[in-house]
Amino acid sequence: MAGLGNPGDEYVLTPHNLGFMAADEIASRCGARISRPEGQALTARVVLEGTEAILAKPQTYMNLSGLAVRALLERYEVPAEDLIVLIDDVDLPFGSLRIRQRGSAGSHNGLKSIIREIKANGFIRVRMGIMPERPTGDRADYVLSRFRKAELGSVTAMVERAADAVGTTLREGVEAAMTLYNRRQIS
Repeated sequence: MAGLGNPGDEYVLTPHNLGFMAADEIASRCGARISRPEGQALTARVVLEGTEAILAKPQTYMNLSGLAVRALLERYEVPAEDLIVLIDDVDLPFGSLRIRQRGSAGSHNGLKSIIREIKANGFIRVRMGIMPERPTGDRADYVLSRFRKAELGSVTAMVERAADAVGTTLREGVEAAMTLYNRRQIS
């Protein structure tokens, strides 16, 4: 399982780090902390819903996430179809989740990097919607700017639902998770 984001204090609580936040939420629920340096990522071994998993936060910065993900898949001999990637998605309404088993990367450079490096697109994505309320001229600036204080409650709820969705995926399958979570829901 890989939560995508950017390392460094300047990126904490930015939309592009939702993957890191969701991975940390899953680790916390498992009584773990993602802190073990391994290749180009920080990792933690966990058992979630009876499934042993490696939680990873690539430290390569978003646009090169595939380098760390590929190295971990190879090291642990994990097939691409067993990979779950947690990411932000600027094209989805703020607060929504979208789970998919495969597909294109869309406009997401982290997903593009993973698809390019592992030469596969048949892995599960848990996308967390961060579409701005108003159109913005510079998407890069938007995804790297800190959340507004008024958004933090919704961000926390979305991260918790993303962690719940991963649990459902492991326990009941991706179809059940898609049915349950692929709708807009802001707390």
